[in-house]
Amino acid sequence: MLDKFKMYCKNSEYAVSTCKSYARTAENFLSYIEAQGIQLMELNAADLTAFTKTLLGYSYKMVEFVLCGTRTFLRFLHSEGVVLADFSESLPNIQSRKQTRIPSVWNKDDLKKLFDAIDCGNPSGKRDYAIILLVTRLGLRSIDVKRLTFSNFNWNDKYLEFSQAKTGRKVRLPLLSDVGWAIIEYIKYGRPASDSPYVFLRHIAPIAPFSDEDHLYQIIVKHMRAAKLPVSGKKKVGMHSLRHTLATTLLENHTSIDDIAGILGQQSTESTPIYLKSSLKLLSECALNPDIPFEDPCADRSSEVE
Repeated sequence: MLDKFKMYCKNSEYAVSTCKSYARTAENFLSYIEAQGIQLMELNAADLTAFTKTLLGYSYKMVEFVLCGTRTFLRFLHSEGVVLADFSESLPNIQSRKQTRIPSVWNKDDLKKLFDAIDCGNPSGKRDYAIILLVTRLGLRSIDVKRLTFSNFNWNDKYLEFSQAKTGRKVRLPLLSDVGWAIIEYIKYGRPASDSPYVFLRHIAPIAPFSDEDHLYQIIVKHMRAAKLPVSGKKKVGMHSLRHTLATTLLENHTSIDDIAGILGQQSTESTPIYLKSSLKLLSECALNPDIPFEDPCADRSSEVE
């Protein structure tokens, strides 16, 4: 059954890493069902509630991912006739403290040092500069950067259009001048000769696109070390931190949450306000001024009405 599920995920065009994680989730779910002496054909909502309770105490991201994988597995089981009902929509959620985490962001000085440390005189430097600029200026996810093809670029009208790997949504972003020229510089003078439709390639033989499992973390670390910036486990410094930095910058410029969610390709605006926590500037704007009298919005003002 697990082999069939893996094929189901592959046919659904999930990323390779997602397929592997969902397969592990399905295996763990089956182990739980077996340990409880439950037959799949007799599965019911109460069993699913009991299963979700085993996730209590895990991080928000872990719970979110396990539930997502379990829903996919439940849809698969229903499509195969293994369970009589589609329980994917009735799988309960767990209240987890999502908003307690603070995203990692870069300050302007460190970001400048990072870009200054990239040697754009060599092919891999040109590639890395263009990749980091795409993430920093347009907020692309690593998986979407790796999957960019030449057909995604409309050079005449200056925009980039692609379907996001995570959400499946089509996104159109303006091809900013500095980003566009960095990509052109790489294509013309840095990209190895290849028939691959993907723009960004590995520069070590065999020449090929980056794998789905490659999060491009090594690119960031390489240039951080060249810039003599600290690399430690205390702060996340992967490509995703550059997305966080863009979101925080947009918030500081008072861009609407809806627009930020659209730029970053987020399915919901619920996760966007978390970037408020990473900005001292924005937090200071939200602080109460003790010198200004507080007006209770719920106070009874009936006496003021004539």
